[in-house]
Amino acid sequence: MYKRILIAIDGSELAERGLRQGLQLAAQLGAAVDIVTVSEPWALGVYDAMGWTLGYEASPEHRKEREAQAQAVLAPALQAADAAGVAATTHHIPERYAADGILQAASDCGSDLIVMTSHGRRGVSRVLLGSQTIQVLTFSSVPVLVVR
Repeated sequence: MYKRILIAIDGSELAERGLRQGLQLAAQLGAAVDIVTVSEPWALGVYDAMGWTLGYEASPEHRKEREAQAQAVLAPALQAADAAGVAATTHHIPERYAADGILQAASDCGSDLIVMTSHGRRGVSRVLLGSQTIQVLTFSSVPVLVVR
């Protein structure tokens, strides 16, 4: 059925639940797994003669810090995959919004299923905060398993 599963994680307790379920499914199917975490762009406010301007150029120090944070999320996930007997590869997608990074990684990896979590926000909080899960569901060309 599914041969290559992408599991999106962000270090949260909820994402850990999605990781466990994704690895369990992969183990049952004998599928390979790509574990992905995305670091969103860093916005920098600069005041110039015209007012505030937002820039997105991250310093080398910021990039190094984000990479360390990503590896702190990915390393335990890789250990969990190993413990589950699942062949897994980790990927850090820097300077992208979560949905964009997940969709790009799924395409690049040749994934045939995306596993991710949703906080299940409704109403105004969902509208104000946006939903990366909704973006992935809307634009994905492969099935998406949403864990809550």
